[in-house]
Amino acid sequence: MARNKEALVLVLDVGPTMHAILPQIEKVCSMLIEKKLIYSKSDEVGVVLFGTEATENELTKEVGGYEHITVLRHIKVVDGDLLQALQNLPRESVDGDFLDAIVVGMDMLIKKFGPTNKGKKRLCLITNALHPIKDPYEGTKEDQVSTIASQMMAQGMKMDCVIARLTQNMEANKRIMEENDLLLRVFSNKSSSKTVYVESPTKLLGALRTRNISPVTIYRGDLELSPKLNIKVWVYKKTSEEKFPTLKRYSNKAPPTDKFATHEVKVDYEYKSIEDPTRVVPPEQRIKGYRYGPQVVPISSAELEAVKFKPDKSVKLLGFANASNIMRHYYMKDVNIFIAEPGNAKPILAVSALARAMKEMMKVAIVRCVWRQGQGNVVVGVLTPNVSDNENIPDSFYFNVLPFAEDVREFQFPSFSNLPSSMQPNQQQQEAADRLVRMLDLAPLGKEEILQPDFTPNPILERFYRYLELKSKDKDAAVPPLDETLKKITEPDPEILFQNKSVIEDFRRCFELKENPKLKKSTRRLLKEKPSGLDDEREVLGNGSDAQPMDAIEYPCKIKTEKIGDANPVQDFEAMMSRRDSPEWVSKAIQCMKDKVFELVENSCEGDSYQKALECLTALRKGCILEQEPKQFNDFILHLYKFCQQKDLKSFCEYLASHCITLISKTEAADSEVTEDEAKTFIVKSEQGF
Repeated sequence: MARNKEALVLVLDVGPTMHAILPQIEKVCSMLIEKKLIYSKSDEVGVVLFGTEATENELTKEVGGYEHITVLRHIKVVDGDLLQALQNLPRESVDGDFLDAIVVGMDMLIKKFGPTNKGKKRLCLITNALHPIKDPYEGTKEDQVSTIASQMMAQGMKMDCVIARLTQNMEANKRIMEENDLLLRVFSNKSSSKTVYVESPTKLLGALRTRNISPVTIYRGDLELSPKLNIKVWVYKKTSEEKFPTLKRYSNKAPPTDKFATHEVKVDYEYKSIEDPTRVVPPEQRIKGYRYGPQVVPISSAELEAVKFKPDKSVKLLGFANASNIMRHYYMKDVNIFIAEPGNAKPILAVSALARAMKEMMKVAIVRCVWRQGQGNVVVGVLTPNVSDNENIPDSFYFNVLPFAEDVREFQFPSFSNLPSSMQPNQQQQEAADRLVRMLDLAPLGKEEILQPDFTPNPILERFYRYLELKSKDKDAAVPPLDETLKKITEPDPEILFQNKSVIEDFRRCFELKENPKLKKSTRRLLKEKPSGLDDEREVLGNGSDAQPMDAIEYPCKIKTEKIGDANPVQDFEAMMSRRDSPEWVSKAIQCMKDKVFELVENSCEGDSYQKALECLTALRKGCILEQEPKQFNDFILHLYKFCQQKDLKSFCEYLASHCITLISKTEAADSEVTEDEAKTFIVKSEQGF
């Protein structure tokens, strides 16, 4: 058997108490085979059903017993027929004996492979374990299980037990359930067996390991604590993002009669000269270049190789830090696990002592890692102690990559604490939010956590594999709707939402969204800034009594303006600021308004355009406050005052001072660096001259 080739026997309970969850079992078993067809097409799989009316297995013929157990498929390489069989499991009417079924599955593996291929043979039992197993001819049931477990260890077999009790029958005999659970624990303790209990269809999908990934070390060597103190460690990946299978290009140009055609597409690139498009440039005449300002700097392969940093393979301790200083959002990429060299007692003791000391002192270790010789980059990361609760599992460390300064993104956002009390939640709103959070708690007190990462499959990948299987049968197959089980991963549980409808309604009422009414401008301003399309003067005059000051209007204009004109610069500015089809419109509107103010001031004749410049400046100030751009306005107004001093336009400075146009302070915008006192003194300074 190949290095990663696996032999698997599925042992499935199809008795009457399993009928309700057989559709989910069909899905998860089908998914297992679909992934094997993609990633492990040489794997061999057999299927044993128990709880069947008929009896069809070799042990019955050879030694008798083992009734109501049927070998649906002998161990063979995975194919489409197996997939079809698992999608249509029979619904039987007899309560089965899961222990007999395990023995039948073991017998199939032993006869097929013998004592060879240790570690590559696996049994997978799926049942609810609600029915009793038969009493043995000799000894107790526990003795029988211990004997079977010893034989599994001797043959190098592993077993996964998935105990599905989605809709547990309240009339089920609890004594039988407890007895069966005890026997399964004996399997776990005395063999390479793992037992998982599932209570939901979603967890069932993730309980069965559908892809066999062999553990491969990314580093084997010393953890260097000091030049004279090293610990032998192995490093494995703990988590790694599962991606879509690689899609390749295939061609149908090969002759249909060619049985050995691969249909693969080979891509070749040719580089041609700009001066002579017919001349192909060979590799030795090509060189890489990097842009540096307006020029391109050529760097040869030899120079590029020489400039690379080539550290030696190593993992070195840089020091220890308080665990509270390493924020969770600093973690980058996948998680690795450091373990002591297996079978070596001294490293195991050293790692355990170090991990326990770090946990007791609430410390983490900062390490510098070069996983392989010639690696082009150095990784700095944090080791977090992982002290084991199981005496059979040694202590270890989890490793997370930490960012360098260039990797950190520090974005400043205004704090809610700086907002006025009217814009902060009151007690009633806070209580409504608390109730909503408690309602949607995925780990309620006294209940099992929902959507545990270990048992929650990726719904996007699952849907892709199912569609791929459909396309293999029908090339014109349409994309099916999202499966109901997968919907429970991507959407809130409808039952919980229905049961807590009142909580949602309370939250909605407390945070009810209302349309912001379009406030009216004064009649004089409306007439002055009347857009060309407005002809109904009577309607404007009739609503003059509802006029509001300009500062109360938050971009009511919905005209898609792209520049600030001369006729209505304030209206054009508000229209540009209100556009949300691109983030660039705010900065463009601010810059255009700055240019317009400069133009009005510089081209004024005896102050004839000061009033219009003041209106533009007031609109700009308001816009910068709303968009949290106080620095833009403050820098501009300082520059404007200096400009007026240089151009002998002090009269405009005095005009602004008389209208109390000042800097934006922190009380108006949280991002401002100007205090309220500094903003007030600005008027005094401007009157005295800079």
